[in-house]
Amino acid sequence: MEKEVSRVKRIVGELRVPSDKSISHRSVILTSMADGISTVKNFLKAGDTLTTVNVYRKLGIKIEENGGVIKVHGKGLKGFTEPDDILDMGNSGTTTRLTLGVLAGQEFFSVMTGDESLRRRPMGRVTQPLKNMNADIDGRNDGTLLPISVRGSQLKGISFFNQKASAQVKSAIIIAGMNAEGETTVEEPFKSRDHTEKMLQFMGAPITVSEGDVYRVTVKTAEKLNPIDVEVPADPSSAAFFAAAAVIVPGSSLILKEVLINPTRDGFFRKLKEMGADVKYENVREKTGEMVADIHVRYSPDLRGIKIEKKDVPSMVDEIPVFAVVATQAEGETVITGASELRVKESDRIKAVVKNLRNVGVDVEELEDGMIIRGKQRIKGGYVDSYKDHRIAMAFSILGLVSESGIKIKDADCAYISYPEFFEHLQSVVER
Repeated sequence: MEKEVSRVKRIVGELRVPSDKSISHRSVILTSMADGISTVKNFLKAGDTLTTVNVYRKLGIKIEENGGVIKVHGKGLKGFTEPDDILDMGNSGTTTRLTLGVLAGQEFFSVMTGDESLRRRPMGRVTQPLKNMNADIDGRNDGTLLPISVRGSQLKGISFFNQKASAQVKSAIIIAGMNAEGETTVEEPFKSRDHTEKMLQFMGAPITVSEGDVYRVTVKTAEKLNPIDVEVPADPSSAAFFAAAAVIVPGSSLILKEVLINPTRDGFFRKLKEMGADVKYENVREKTGEMVADIHVRYSPDLRGIKIEKKDVPSMVDEIPVFAVVATQAEGETVITGASELRVKESDRIKAVVKNLRNVGVDVEELEDGMIIRGKQRIKGGYVDSYKDHRIAMAFSILGLVSESGIKIKDADCAYISYPEFFEHLQSVVER
């Protein structure tokens, strides 16, 4: 589906964007390993998270919905059953990588695959440390690309340095570690999103966390996990698109309700403030061990270019495409480096952003691990390719709001993967 987004007068009102994708995934995956029934409120129903539900049902977990509340009937750490067919992971890297950690310690055989995009994404970063734990894993390119097979085995604890500070890698190893002999430790140079360890601590897992020169998570063999009640906050990655719109569209004022502000996830908003954006956290409170706030964002005409460095990337890795959109309206240069992880997302997001920005008249330079965006720039408009990547489609929809002749986006319907109501919500807060 092609979608054209054109200039608007302003962005106004209040909006509760969909619930957090990362926490929604974990609210099913981790509670499936509990002894008993967990409830999940405000679960995100989108392409990737529904993939997780379908996969865990095929692994023998009863998951039911009643009145908008999901109940997950956990069967214990090793209570899963062998699937009678290949597990289809769709487009979801999170489902795939965390489930590799689950399956590595089960007592059966399974095979997983995914769509064309997911079959190109690197899995060796997870499968290799799992093999070091004695996991029996095989697949394309020596088990580094889907399809991948897993024959459950007796795992042993390891110490692993998570060089890329990938939360998916960390989570897979922690999950496997609960079914492994001895201790399993993961260290990171920068703290990646920590929802897995937070939720597992909430569930009574034998897990400890320490922060110093490196971030360290240690987990011991677990006897059981307790069921919990989860209330999923609004997704900061989804909220980022609307915050970006309010910042760059003249006259805008928007309140984003119940947004997760975990410090490993709110880097986009902190960097907006550093640019000079009018962004305020209001009504800060805690829900299920996570901090949330209402975020009030206003039009900010005096944005200035800043630097995004490697240490900044983990807390805003999914928001960099829309951050680049904001940077087109900032005075001076915005330099993004240390973001090579974007090369192996649903698309090569560095190449996709640079090529599309050039298509609509923006002066931008591609770097091996990022880009340089030169502002303030007139956005002429034109045609861009989403590369079937939800975050590219949504980012360039936001840029269309300040374009001179509108931006037409190829395959814009891929937004469904993380945000099914994106265009409907966008329409609800614009004034033309």
